[in-house]
Amino acid sequence: MIDMLVRLYDLPDSRELYEKVEAQGIVLRRARAFELHTVREFVVANFSPKWVSEVEVAMSRQPIACFIATKDSKVIGFACCDTTSRGFFGPTGVSEDARGSGVGKALLFKALEGLRELGYAYGIIGGVGPREFYEKACGAIEIPGSDPGTYTDLLP
Repeated sequence: MIDMLVRLYDLPDSRELYEKVEAQGIVLRRARAFELHTVREFVVANFSPKWVSEVEVAMSRQPIACFIATKDSKVIGFACCDTTSRGFFGPTGVSEDARGSGVGKALLFKALEGLRELGYAYGIIGGVGPREFYEKACGAIEIPGSDPGTYTDLLP
C-alpha cells in the first residue's frame, strides 16, 4: 500500500465540516491522558491490536497526538498522528454506526491540523487504503516508490 503526501500549509478550510459533525451532537477534540483506558478499550473492541499500540504511543506524546470523536460521552472514532513515524497521520477509525456521518473526515483534519501546529509543512498518510478519499478530502498525492515504505518486516 502506498504512502501519500499532504501539504499541511494548504489544507482546505475545515469549519463547515466541523459544524456539520457538531450539529449531530458529536464532539471533536484532543484526547486527554486520563482517557487512555477508554480510548484503548474502543480500539481493542473495533480495530487491530497494532492500532492499540499506536494509540498508546500517540497518547504518550506531548501534546497528545490522538484526537477523538465522542457522542453521548462515548468514543465513536479516533485519529492519531506523529505515531508510527514522525509526521505521519494514522491510524484512524470510526465505529460502524458512525460511518457516513463525516466524523472520519473531521478526525482526519483534526490530526492533520495537529501536525501543522507542531510545525510540519507536510504530512504523510502511510499505507493508504482509500486513496481516492484522501485525494479528494485533503489533496493528498502519491509518494512514488513508497510501497511498502516504513511498513516492512512487520511482526505479528
